[in-house]
Amino acid sequence: MPKYLKLVLDILIGAVVPVVILKYGTAPLGTLPAYLAAALIPVAWVLLDLFVITRRFNFITTYGGAGAILRGALAFWYVSGAMFAFKDSASYLLAVIIFGGTLFVGKPVTRAIALQGLAPDTPEREKSMERLLDEPTVIKKLRQATLAIALTNLGAGLFNYWINFHMVKAQFGTPLFNDQVANVNAITRVVLVVPDMIALFWAFSIMYKAIYALLPADEGGDPKDGDIWELIARREDALAMGKTAEGELDAETQARANRQAREEFGLA
Repeated sequence: MPKYLKLVLDILIGAVVPVVILKYGTAPLGTLPAYLAAALIPVAWVLLDLFVITRRFNFITTYGGAGAILRGALAFWYVSGAMFAFKDSASYLLAVIIFGGTLFVGKPVTRAIALQGLAPDTPEREKSMERLLDEPTVIKKLRQATLAIALTNLGAGLFNYWINFHMVKAQFGTPLFNDQVANVNAITRVVLVVPDMIALFWAFSIMYKAIYALLPADEGGDPKDGDIWELIARREDALAMGKTAEGELDAETQARANRQAREEFGLA
């Protein structure tokens, strides 16, 4: 499936469809069926994408699937008021626990994301990438990236709780409750995407810039055409001869790192 089509479907099914169902489907479908449909259709789409469309099982897809399963299970927890605000913010809490928890124990999860994104396909390449990710400058950026994502989710979760607590006042199971939830979703599913995307782009950028900064410069030709595994192999050769492979980040290296970062979360 083309990336642009996948992005459009993600927006429509994840953000637009739930609001439309809650707003205009409550009367014909009934209050509870409309609420469950609005909650479960985005979950079903994530799981369909995971198990049928992309069928790629790694940290990122597993994390997305786990979040979807959590949201689907919580859809059957019928609560109002402060408990509903907490329930609606649970996915952000999950992200804070995963990213903040791995940072706390000294094993930032962004390391697994970087390793997965670069996808070493042989044991030798995996060992070379592990050595690259163990460099102090890379470890520092991996920690910063993990912290940025954790803090962004913490802030988003607090805002999501606050807006739900103040806007969803009706009792669960009433048409007014569905309407108020739709109003909140129309705000949060747009507003909270912006800081999330900014944090992800910044996190991926600093991760890949730190990685490319330790690779030797391309020799001849267009630097954009350089293969990362060729550069890593040259770095390994240099290290084997007792030389340093560190260098300054030039404009082309930064552009390549930024492009790689965008591709990792589907913006390219």
